[in-house]
Amino acid sequence: MKQNAEVQESRHDGLKWAVVVVLVALAVVGNAYFSDQALLYRVLGVVALGLAAAGVALTTAKGRSLVELARSSRREIQRVVWPTRQETVQTTAIVLVAVLLVGLMLWLIDTLLGWAMSSIIG
Repeated sequence: MKQNAEVQESRHDGLKWAVVVVLVALAVVGNAYFSDQALLYRVLGVVALGLAAAGVALTTAKGRSLVELARSSRREIQRVVWPTRQETVQTTAIVLVAVLLVGLMLWLIDTLLGWAMSSIIG
């Protein structure tokens, strides 16, 4: 029974995506057609049609899975143990020192190789 409902919903998903495409196309064409109108009205129209298209898209199977992904991502971010300010400063300092040391070593190697090549070439 559940499988029949899913098949029925997926059958309507194509129609919903067609509505989304029509709404987005309507926003683009309407923006061009009403180019002589004030920018505020055109922006409001495009935003309204974009929100309507997003609302329709979120009712599809892929839209619901996107919403579920966003919810689970938010729950996962809440579980993360963020470093303290002291840990962040120390880690940043270590990275900066490492970058400076590697940069210094690369500069030294480049200088030595340049000196060697110029002495060989003459």
